[in-house]
Amino acid sequence: MSPAPQPAVHRRPGFPARVRIWEVGPRDGLQNEPTVVAPEVKAALVDRLAAAGLSVVEATSFVNPAWVPQLADAEEVMARLTRRPGVRYPVLVPNVAGLERAMASGATDVCVFASATETFARRNLNRSRDEALAMFEPVVAEAKAAGLGVRAYVSMCFGDPWEGDVPVAEVRSVGERLLAMGCDELSLGDTIGVATTGQVLELLDALEEAGVGMDRVAVHFHDTYGQALANSLAAVERGVTTVDASAGGIGGCPFAKSATGNLATEDLCWALAGLGVETGVDLVQLVATSAWMASVLGRPSPSKAVQALADRVASEKREDPT
Repeated sequence: MSPAPQPAVHRRPGFPARVRIWEVGPRDGLQNEPTVVAPEVKAALVDRLAAAGLSVVEATSFVNPAWVPQLADAEEVMARLTRRPGVRYPVLVPNVAGLERAMASGATDVCVFASATETFARRNLNRSRDEALAMFEPVVAEAKAAGLGVRAYVSMCFGDPWEGDVPVAEVRSVGERLLAMGCDELSLGDTIGVATTGQVLELLDALEEAGVGMDRVAVHFHDTYGQALANSLAAVERGVTTVDASAGGIGGCPFAKSATGNLATEDLCWALAGLGVETGVDLVQLVATSAWMASVLGRPSPSKAVQALADRVASEKREDPT
């Protein structure tokens, strides 16, 4: 069988030379699984993703195990990782207690998780939006004092299942407050997957008008209406150079029932490669990893690129086992 196909490259003006993919599968993907994946499998997934060339692999979450029992083994997963030079392994922390657990496990990058809307803040964190932001202040301060990188996720940036459309001004306000307290970057989340490209560009314009450079912004799209890839490419063309994605398209949000899977890393890599944008990712190796994980989870990957390439990749692996 011939080697796995590659996309034809047609460079377009306005796109950057390189995009950093922030891989969220081991955390945002597995947190929504109905069954618990063994810690050795989680660590193997992280290791395989790093070996495929992903420079950022979000490893786990140090939340209260009662909230997300699928990630109750965070310490064991971190202890099992084979940390590669040049690869970052961020973890999610909800509060100071979670931060201290993360630092004791050797974390060098942490993420906090805020909401653009009042209702989701109360449902997700059992606090008002202002109370949640106040809770993050000592987390960010302590993390920065310890020399850690800090990312802020902002959920419900484009639509909320309880509140409907989310005003751009609300998202901008929450983002500005998180950056002011010391966060290095914002990841703008389309938690329920309702965003459209015009909406995305309007929010990015508003942030830039407020003095937030696109180098401090990432995007995180769910694919409920099949718009995650289009929205990501619109953001990249607008100047965003960090895009969140999940290997094989696994994941969602356990606290928002209408949230479906994340943008598949493979689909994003194929599209960016076709535009001549470097990611550093070995797509063949990544597809093999996602196909393996799909077999572990007992269902096919929703990623179109994985579906198209998995058989070719498996054939190549059999012909060249090295």
